[in-house]
Amino acid sequence: MKNLKKITSVITFIFLFATGFVFAQDRAINQNQLPKTAKNFLFANFKGVSIGSVIEDREIYGVDEYKVYLSNGTKIEFDSKGNWKEVDGKHQKLPYGFIPAGIRNYVAKSFPNTYVIKIEKERWSYKAELSNGVDLKFDKNGNFTRIDD
Repeated sequence: MKNLKKITSVITFIFLFATGFVFAQDRAINQNQLPKTAKNFLFANFKGVSIGSVIEDREIYGVDEYKVYLSNGTKIEFDSKGNWKEVDGKHQKLPYGFIPAGIRNYVAKSFPNTYVIKIEKERWSYKAELSNGVDLKFDKNGNFTRIDD
């Protein structure tokens, strides 16, 4: 009887896990459907750059994230509330307005003649990729922690 409960639990878990993949889907949306926070971010930091497409990544429980592709090739990922998670300039210099001051200052001082081409905001840290290929890690306050391999 105990084994039957265990088997039933495993089968139920597998079913629920598998159905999550079936119901999760991406769909193109209009830029006006982005959360206000995301629209404000785009206007403040990428004014004059047109939006190529917007993808909404939906999960069973609702929107997981938004991916915005700009006409200049830049890709921006936002969480479900419209807060930026990752900005990838595809080897182009990113605008510095949204990058924490500690990161901007460290890059300018320690790596002159380079610029940030990609930045990721992780749960407790930031990861910045520079134009010379160096990846840097920073804490949540923008203080340098290490060069990432």
